[in-house]
Amino acid sequence: MDEIETRRNLAVEAAREAGWIALEHFGTADLRVERKADDSPVTVADRRVEEHLRHRIAEAFPHDAIHGEELPDRSGGSPFRWILDPIDGTKSFIHGVPLFGTLLGVEHEGRPVIGVVHIPGTGESVYASQGEGAWYVKEKCRPRRARVSSCRRLADGVFLTSEIKLWWQTGRSDAFCRLHSAARLVRTWGDCYGYVLVATGRADLMVDPRLALWDAAPLLPILEEAGGKFTDWKGTPTIHGGEGIGTNGHLLDEVLELVGGE
Repeated sequence: MDEIETRRNLAVEAAREAGWIALEHFGTADLRVERKADDSPVTVADRRVEEHLRHRIAEAFPHDAIHGEELPDRSGGSPFRWILDPIDGTKSFIHGVPLFGTLLGVEHEGRPVIGVVHIPGTGESVYASQGEGAWYVKEKCRPRRARVSSCRRLADGVFLTSEIKLWWQTGRSDAFCRLHSAARLVRTWGDCYGYVLVATGRADLMVDPRLALWDAAPLLPILEEAGGKFTDWKGTPTIHGGEGIGTNGHLLDEVLELVGGE
């Protein structure tokens, strides 16, 4: 078993464990919500989940670096860096909506090679490592290949996004309106769950006008191994663009034309 495979296996296992921790707090009446410096919400569940993930990683791979949303960076001496989002979709989590997830991405010498998204509220996981395909697991079922859809026109496709207000806040409302007009169906099954839907062929396009590194980290390996694409708004495959477009690949050129210039 090589270095990437061993890390992927740990990432899948640790994400599921993290999901159990998150569910301990999900839907509880006494959940305390705090505000970070950027006014985004955070809960004790976010911190507990990230602490657990860091413990598992440090125990198995003590020389790997770690970058997470809630806790300080840990430097490392190996070529691997883990990027963690303990609860992506905290607003959904706070409001009792099960479309939140735990995200783990791993870079090797700066290149994304592993991605895991686990949705504890629905019992779904999607994971991938470079060259080994993308895999979808529902609760206790056996893993099956994750594959994007074959939709070739946005007029026949499902377009997802996380929060419509962000398009106006980032000055990209015109791009949203063009995509909205072009798509057959538009929904806000957003955050990481939207990208899970694209990777498994249940939606065709997911776009975020603003995306943090820990939000994007697992998405490029997952979508590429599922046969799709994850890029910035210029079409560059990257997790460092501060924005994201996840497609089945067939729609990418059409989408880039619609968002061009924004």
